[in-house]
Amino acid sequence: MPKRAVGLDKLGVVIALVLAGAWLLLPFADFKPNRILPGEPRSIFLALPPIYAVIIALALGISIFISLLKFPAILRLLLGFIGLVALVLAIGVAGYHLTPEGDRLARIAPGAGFWVLASAYALLAADSLTRLRLGPWPRLAMLALVAIGIGALLWSGAWDELSIIKEYASRAEAFWREGQTHITLAVGSLIVATVIGIPLGIACYRDNRLRTVVLNILNAVQTIPSIALFGLLIAPLGALAAAMPALAAIGVSGIGAAPAMVALFLYSLLPVVSNTVVGLLGVPEDANDAARGMGMTNRQRLVAVELPLAFPIIIAGIRIILVQNIGIATIAALIGGGGFGVFVFQGIGQTAMDLVLLGAVPTVGLAFASAVILDALVEMVSPQEPSND
Repeated sequence: MPKRAVGLDKLGVVIALVLAGAWLLLPFADFKPNRILPGEPRSIFLALPPIYAVIIALALGISIFISLLKFPAILRLLLGFIGLVALVLAIGVAGYHLTPEGDRLARIAPGAGFWVLASAYALLAADSLTRLRLGPWPRLAMLALVAIGIGALLWSGAWDELSIIKEYASRAEAFWREGQTHITLAVGSLIVATVIGIPLGIACYRDNRLRTVVLNILNAVQTIPSIALFGLLIAPLGALAAAMPALAAIGVSGIGAAPAMVALFLYSLLPVVSNTVVGLLGVPEDANDAARGMGMTNRQRLVAVELPLAFPIIIAGIRIILVQNIGIATIAALIGGGGFGVFVFQGIGQTAMDLVLLGAVPTVGLAFASAVILDALVEMVSPQEPSND
């Protein structure tokens, strides 16, 4: 049989160009005399000891070669993960290498090159996972391994000389407190929206006129920018708290967590209601006819047939909400709502980008993990197509 030629991979060509450009043109790390002053860029060869720089350079050369060609997806996946591990270890080495001995003011931050290289390797890994078409459990197992790896990295002290870890060390208690607030805002508003939105979606499914009114109102709410919606809620909630001291006693006020929770709840309603309606409308008529033939009432059909079949679409809406709320909850810090946005806006005000990262990185991590978990859940509860075997 003729030998099969190895051709160029289209996405791989883009990834290879990004890897090469980040390696040769962008700084791998930034050295700052203190947390406020701008950083001085350092290339890979200046940021790392010579032996480490050579190893990373060889690894990047191999990565560019493998990315370009149509190698098996499993090999490309391993390359993506190995590349990410090598990068996070190398930036930790750069922190120790660039920090002058005994200097407690110096700050070493990952440079643009590090972030672009990490993004390219992550894209390579994500593309490989898509091609492998792994089931939900293997994807969840990979997420767990990544979480364990990050925990081991932080516990080992390999990143202790990086500026983001130094910012965390001085704010550890506040970090966990604001993290708890962030999760409470995102998940709490989701739970309330689910409890109210699913029954409302069922009602809209039953009544076309109600559906038109409700969906138009919720669509209008979605068009309001988040910071504007937070601001619009300050006056009515403040007046409500002033008129009803009992509400003020439990924390309802014009600023703080209350308007943030209400705003996130309002943003969450549309995906829950609309996905409930779409899911119920998509129930096959044959299933309903069979249920009627068995003598089921409308309520029995809803509980036993329609909702179970619509459940995957409802879960898909909940996934959208959770990822959306994790991001929008960052804005709550502007009205005293707390969350990781506290560090983001403090960092912007102090021109301390490492403090911005202290709030931004866990927010992105939470959103990514939530998306992976709920994607897996959607796949688990979705009806499987019959096999042709």
